[in-house]
Amino acid sequence: MVRNKNILLGVSGGIAVYKACALTSKLTQQGANVKVMMTESATKFVSPLTFQALSRNPVYTDTFDEKNPAKIAHIDVADWADIAIIAPATANMIGKMANGLADDMLSTTLLATQASVYIAPAMNVHMYAHPAVIKNMKQLDEWGYHFIEPGAGYLACGYVGKGRLEEPESIIDAVAEHQKSNGLFTGKKVLVSAGPTQERVDPVRFFTNRSSGKMGFAIAEAAANMGGEVTLVAGAVNLETSNKNINRIDVTTAAEMFETMHQQFQANDIVIKAAAVADYRPKQVYDEKMKKQSNDWVVEMERTKDILQSLGDSKQGQFLVGFAAETSDALGHGIKKLQKKNLDAIVINNVSVDGAGFGGDTNIVTYVNNSQQPKDIPLTSKYEVASQLMTLIAHDMKDEAK
Repeated sequence: MVRNKNILLGVSGGIAVYKACALTSKLTQQGANVKVMMTESATKFVSPLTFQALSRNPVYTDTFDEKNPAKIAHIDVADWADIAIIAPATANMIGKMANGLADDMLSTTLLATQASVYIAPAMNVHMYAHPAVIKNMKQLDEWGYHFIEPGAGYLACGYVGKGRLEEPESIIDAVAEHQKSNGLFTGKKVLVSAGPTQERVDPVRFFTNRSSGKMGFAIAEAAANMGGEVTLVAGAVNLETSNKNINRIDVTTAAEMFETMHQQFQANDIVIKAAAVADYRPKQVYDEKMKKQSNDWVVEMERTKDILQSLGDSKQGQFLVGFAAETSDALGHGIKKLQKKNLDAIVINNVSVDGAGFGGDTNIVTYVNNSQQPKDIPLTSKYEVASQLMTLIAHDMKDEAK
């Protein structure tokens, strides 16, 4: 998966730079076109000449060293790269990336590139566990950067623990495995719903729920990154979309989401209903603000249309996936929903468990298809959950096609 790929290897300053030499050599041996970009600190550990000999390409170290007046070097390299690997990625470089800093050639190039970026951290065990580093990695993860976790072992500082740069072979395997999944949905149309709906009471009040839409947005992003042509039907959320392969349609109410999902349904191959749609809405909607009264105010509610049930009843070859947010007997309730609504798979999460509730950046889910063999995805970022879910969906669709 790396043969003939243009790979930018970003090397930041740490004792693990010596492993980047082996990584450069192995990538080149596997047929990748490698260009190395080093921070000033990295050059204190290994000479740029070493990387030049191993990559058979010039090594970049200085933003202002413009060898070709017809091109701006860091933009040229940023556009050239299919894949960027940062190894070793120091705490300082991770901090720069997470905060949009561009004070050297590597950090500037990383801001400009549209390539898939893989980050292989290497640092002292206590640095790796520092809240600032954790926060920065979390931010990058949310933006779709890919982390290759460091190994545990004896560190140069004398400590034993997590922080040692992963071995070059493992880094290449991780990148290759992820690249393999990138084209899973090429040629496929994916419809995703996300976020809550709002059901109006009067001009200033409405009923809603605690859904942030982050899980559905992560699914749309993962599907687009895997080659899918994605339509995202978004409820009332405060989230942005920037992926050019995502067509976003904003709605507010359950009725609007019902209408939009049915308009889009037949044109799509995969439909994932991650939205938290209101089950009930006020039976009477007031044109003017209701004033405070001395007695109780009873709001009569009526059922909204069941979007997932109606899609299940009308599907014609679409792979239909629902979500079940539960607080007790999550698996049991989820499987009943899978069967009742004619789904191909369901994603179940117990929202009462820490790390799996609404509004957070992480999730814990169980994926169940019609074979009813649960596949657990433990606590991780919502984007990583989304990536794993899309891979499971791709495998199930492949099995159905046999």
